[in-house]
Amino acid sequence: MATSTDPKSASLTIDADIAQSLARVRIPPCPAIVTEILCEIQKDDPQIKVLNRIIASDVGISAMAVKLANSAIFGNAAKVTSVQQAVNRLGTANILNVVVDAALRKSSDGLPSQLMEKFWSRASSLALAAGLLARRHVGIAPDAAYTYALFHDAAIPVMMQNFPDYAPLYAASEGDGAQLIAQERAHFHCDHAVAGWLLARNWGLPEPIALAIRYHHDPEAYILPESTLPSNSLALIAVTIIAEHVVGEFIGDADLIDNRAFEDARLFLGSSDADLDEFQEIIAAALA
Repeated sequence: MATSTDPKSASLTIDADIAQSLARVRIPPCPAIVTEILCEIQKDDPQIKVLNRIIASDVGISAMAVKLANSAIFGNAAKVTSVQQAVNRLGTANILNVVVDAALRKSSDGLPSQLMEKFWSRASSLALAAGLLARRHVGIAPDAAYTYALFHDAAIPVMMQNFPDYAPLYAASEGDGAQLIAQERAHFHCDHAVAGWLLARNWGLPEPIALAIRYHHDPEAYILPESTLPSNSLALIAVTIIAEHVVGEFIGDADLIDNRAFEDARLFLGSSDADLDEFQEIIAAALA
């Protein structure tokens, strides 16, 4: 059963009205398998054989592990065919990505299937793209970029589960994040960015990822002080915005990316037109 989360206990200061509304939002508890994986990978000497056993215990997660291990994010490495091979290639951070991905999808069971299929398909494409682009930027960990891109809108299904009239509002936004945030605040007095931050904290994700989720729709993100939004969190936001633009170009909805956010991300990362053309080719090859 989902549990309520008291936002007042969190370390981040948020608007009182938003805090009051969030107190009524039921955040899904961290699944046991995510807790088990986190417990192992946070040890000084995590055991691959233990991680292999946990992954192999779930058929769906096993399939996702093999799929990610064979994805373009690992280049042209030889194809893996077993869970053990996949776990060895993925490493601890990407193993967590696989388990979180599966748990997130399961947490949205019961919601409109067509809407969720499209939502998670786009999230997976964006996570792959962000991970690939992070490899082109020094100082941005591909596994962190993958996790953030996958998780940054994960509270949208949570909002949908909490508010019966949320689904049509989300569908009407047509992927426009800024419009969706404005509508969420107007109708529900909270938004999926803050709810996503609470979800990330509850599930034990690293603080830089949680903070990036909190501020990913903030128009002032690039001028916030380091103490509020660290540069490593801002880098995750920026590389994912660029990835979202490139994925949008590939599938034909790049116009949904806020132009200011896109230009701010380009400036932060130093991405030229030539870089964007190169990114386009990389992502197109990966998604084809």
